[in-house]
Formats: sequence, C-alpha cells, structure tokens
Amino acid sequence: MIKIINSTKKKNLNKFKKIIHKRSIIDDKLNKAVRNIINNVKKYGDKSLIYYEKKFNDNIKIIPSNKDIEKSIKSLDLKIKKEIFYTYKRIFKWHKLQKVKNITYKDTYGNKFSYITKPIKNVACYCPYNLPSSALMNCIPASIAGVKRIVLATPAIGGKLNSAVMYAARLCGVKEIINISGAGAIAALAYGTKTIKPVDLIVGPGSSYVASAKRILSANNMIAQERMFAGESEIVCWADNSVTADQISYSLLAQAEHSEGVMAVMISKDLNLIKKVKSKIEINIKNLPRKKIISKSLRKYGALIYCKTDKDILDLIEYLSPEHLELSIKNYKKYLYKLDNKLSNIGSIAAGPNSSMALSDYGPTQHSLPTSTTARYSGGLKVADFIKQISINELSSKGLKFLSKSGYILANEENLKAHSLSIKSKVMRRN
Repeated sequence: MIKIINSTKKKNLNKFKKIIHKRSIIDDKLNKAVRNIINNVKKYGDKSLIYYEKKFNDNIKIIPSNKDIEKSIKSLDLKIKKEIFYTYKRIFKWHKLQKVKNITYKDTYGNKFSYITKPIKNVACYCPYNLPSSALMNCIPASIAGVKRIVLATPAIGGKLNSAVMYAARLCGVKEIINISGAGAIAALAYGTKTIKPVDLIVGPGSSYVASAKRILSANNMIAQERMFAGESEIVCWADNSVTADQISYSLLAQAEHSEGVMAVMISKDLNLIKKVKSKIEINIKNLPRKKIISKSLRKYGALIYCKTDKDILDLIEYLSPEHLELSIKNYKKYLYKLDNKLSNIGSIAAGPNSSMALSDYGPTQHSLPTSTTARYSGGLKVADFIKQISINELSSKGLKFLSKSGYILANEENLKAHSLSIKSKVMRRN
C-alpha cells in the first residue's frame, strides 16, 4: 500500500519526487472537462446547473428556502450544535486579531499619504457537503473584514441539506446559500445566472474540478481567488520515537481520507519506527469507512521516507513545501522558531507531541491552506484576503513644490513627456 523509501539511495528519492511533481502538472484532460462545464453554465445558466446537480448529487433544487434551512438546523443534534458554536467563537476570536487598520502618514512638507481599507463587496465561500468547519473557516474572516454579501455554495446530496453546515453558515451571518457544487458552482458565481448573482472573489477548498475552475476563471479576470492554490490536501510528518507508530499512522490516514489525490508522507531518521508505522497503517485502515479512498491515496502519493540527517530532512521538506507539517520530534523547538531556515515553506505546523494536524482543522488557526508547493509564496486564508487597500496622495502647496522637481526629472528620464508636463502644469498653476 504505502511505500518505504530510503533517501540515501538517490535513485529512489528522485523517483518519488517525480511522482509528487505530477500533482502540480496541469491536467489537460481535466481542464478540458472543466472548460466544457464552464461554457455550458455560461450559455445555459440555471438549466445547466440543475443538470449537473441532478447528475452528480441527485438534487434539482439549487436555491433552498429559508424554511428548508431552518428545518435542517432544527434537526441538528444539540451536542453537535454546541461544539460548532464553541468552534465558531474560537475561530472568530483568533481571526479578529487580524483586522487590518488604515494607515496615514504626514511628512515634514505637509503631504498626507494614506491607505484606506475597503472590504470586497461580493464574496462566495465554497464548502464541501460534510464540512461545517470549512464554512466557519471561510465565512468568519470575510465577515470580520466587513464583506456585505457572503454567499455559501455547498451541495445538497440527494436533495438533503447538511444541517451542520447550515448552522455554521447562520452563525457567520450568511444570508445567501446556494446548493451547487464543482466547476459548475464556480462558473455560476463568476458569470451569474437568472437566479444567482455573480461575485468578485471565490474562496474555499474543493475537488480538483473546483480548483481548476477557479484557476481558469481567475486567469481570465472573471473572478479573484485566494492567492494560494487550495487543491488536494497534504501532510508531512517529521517523527522520532517521542511519538508512537500508532499516532503517526493515524496522522497519515486522517489526511489521506480527504481524497485520492492527497500527499501523505512521513520522514524519519529511525528506520525501525518507519517499519512500525507501515505495519500500523495496514492494521488501522481496515475499519475506516473511507478505506478505499485512503488506499488509493497512499498508493499514489504516500511514502515513508528514511533520511540519514536532519539536513536531508529539512531539504526534503523545503522541496515538498507542504500544506501541513507535523513536527513530532524531541527537539522540535530548535527548528520551529527559526523561520529563516528551511522550515519556512509550510502552510501550517502542528508542533510537538501534543499537537495534531487533524485537531488544527477545527481552529482557531486557519485550515484553508496553500497546497502544491504554493506555501513557497503564500499562507492560509486571512481577513486581509477580503480587503482592498486604496492609496491616497494629498499634497500640500509646499509639498508639491518639493516633490515636483524629482518627479519632473524622473519622468523625462523615462521618456514620459506627458508625465513631466502634467507635473509642471500643477506647479505652474500654484504660481
């Protein structure tokens, strides 16, 4: 099922790297299918959406009524309701600390420069059917940013709403819920249909179809998406004997149960521990309801990698730039807070023996995180992602006279004659 790789044999490691690299390659066949869905939704609107929802989710009602939503929420188990509310409060409190402030600076010549923040007006949060935590993680920062219209797009499987997702949406103040999914949902939100008004930004994790549609439509300036690429999930577990083989096996299994495209990797200098983890995975997978998905994921992109030195491990982590890192080693603090070293290309770190990637999915830190090595240049979803900054230049008479000289000279140097004349005309007016 999952393979053991000895990284001291470069041939084996390079083979693994090539396999992982395939996860980042643009799938032309997938993109063609996604483009076809996008074009159909653009052309046929709601009719096309209903066709896809009926085909994939056995659902024909794409806009639930308030009565449907309230009825669904009422059916939610009170214990689950309580835990969702508790999780909501924790995530809200954490993200409220991220609020972006306006900036104003006045120089010695009386010139005033400002950054004023404005929330994006129309935002959609995509949420898989069974993940109320995703609804919270995406809608809360949008709400804190002050977004006026937040749309939640989530499927209704067999025409049935997920009561936990509905409750999470209500806690976040979401007033607009649509039961559409996949590439069709992204297309509808980008172009709009008779019943669905378009949005400016779409966030939230989804299938490879969702990720592809977001990428295609944002490349064509139809919508904005997260700066990161929120694709198939990933975990790297750096472990030693400070944790048990059982714990590591479940960390890998937990990530792999998301989908068949998950990358689940353990790295260690302890070959004996690696062998134990492999054995535990084979035992622990047997009673899991999503074992077929897990098996395919671990076969395709799973690996237990033996490295000789910490440097080799750090180099490999930097290469993988994973969404999640479980840092389950005795001396984890040696590396954790030295973010100028190789532990900088990571979406989220579960640090130390008590920390868990699976638990971090429920906050308060963000679980919409960069995948496919985009942790090299981006981080998790945040309040600032829902905000625009508008710059303001307000010059004084004295300030204009002082700044115009350098502006005039530089404009001429750049062969932008109209720029230099525009600057000169402002100064002339003052005189």
